[in-house]
Amino acid sequence: MKIVTQVKLMPEAGQAAALRSTLRTVNEAACWVSVVAFERRVPREYELRKHTYGELKARGLGAQAAQHVIKKTCDAYTALKANLRAGNLGKPSSKRRLRAAAKPIVFRPEAAQPYDDRCLSWQYDAGTVSIWTTAGRLRNVRFACSPDALKMLREHRKGESDLIERDGVFYLIAVLDIPETEPYEPSGFVGVDLGIANIATTSTGYRAAGRGLNRHRKRQLALRKKLQAKGTKSAKRLLKKRSRKEARHTANVNHIVSKAIVTTAERTGSGIALEDLTGIRSRVRLRKDQRTSLHSWSFHQLASFVEYKAKRAGVPLVYVDPAYTSRQCSECGHIDRCNRVDQATFACRACGTLMHADDNASHNIRRKGEAEWTAGRESRVPATP
Repeated sequence: MKIVTQVKLMPEAGQAAALRSTLRTVNEAACWVSVVAFERRVPREYELRKHTYGELKARGLGAQAAQHVIKKTCDAYTALKANLRAGNLGKPSSKRRLRAAAKPIVFRPEAAQPYDDRCLSWQYDAGTVSIWTTAGRLRNVRFACSPDALKMLREHRKGESDLIERDGVFYLIAVLDIPETEPYEPSGFVGVDLGIANIATTSTGYRAAGRGLNRHRKRQLALRKKLQAKGTKSAKRLLKKRSRKEARHTANVNHIVSKAIVTTAERTGSGIALEDLTGIRSRVRLRKDQRTSLHSWSFHQLASFVEYKAKRAGVPLVYVDPAYTSRQCSECGHIDRCNRVDQATFACRACGTLMHADDNASHNIRRKGEAEWTAGRESRVPATP
């Protein structure tokens, strides 16, 4: 299983200038390679290398750096094609999709640049790295990370690391290849209902209320509007300072919630059943005042956190179809739109069961997860002699 860890570089003034100049140079070169790929219609790496490698070397890039620039550009076009194919950029006639497909991909000056072991070496004991730049090899560039992250780097770092600049600070995003724990045979499943009012509700009774997170988002939105309307230098400086604060806070909450879900499943020897909510934003129709809440809903991030934590712990995980989980009675199975009285209340019209709507949905998801796991298991019937 591959995960990433982030370390902060603490270069001296001259080293920082060299790193900044390197990122600007390689991303400017990547933009040029992108134009060549777009105009000549050669997104494949081997073909693109014939048209661009010599020029990249002439621009002062090393052999490995030039290869990484070409590969980065090809990967960007591959990702664009995948997004177009999946409909993530809208319908074929949408302005967003047409605009994305009608021009070359552009790389930001501080965009990530991949480094392999030929361009970057780690000295864990000294807490330094040696890294290639356009000004030559920089040695003894200090880095900082937590003791746990350092241990993970020592034991599991493998493959490329990305150099990025964020708000004037340099980071290395290193890839870790961690062996997965063999999943156990679950005694049951924990159904997890994801929502906005409640971030996650499990069939075991755990409920992560979304009140605090939604309040934080509204406060951040109001503050951004106020600062943007003011428009002064100090307001713009404060906006930049507070950028990504909401995203960091949301990610922290999702880490806490996902850890609680996986820990409960591991302690009880159960598996985890999650809803497959792919494409829900395009399917749901809401009023204009509700759209901000829907598009701020980080269900995919929470699901990905649960997934990788479950893999590390060996907890079985399945995705189920969310259809009718909020309308079906978990006691008698009756499906009726009128069963859902309001956001929080479920009252079955057939058997009279009354419970919290999210609790009811989590029980339905649990049952679907058990059925999915049973259907997907290998047959235990002995082979015919």
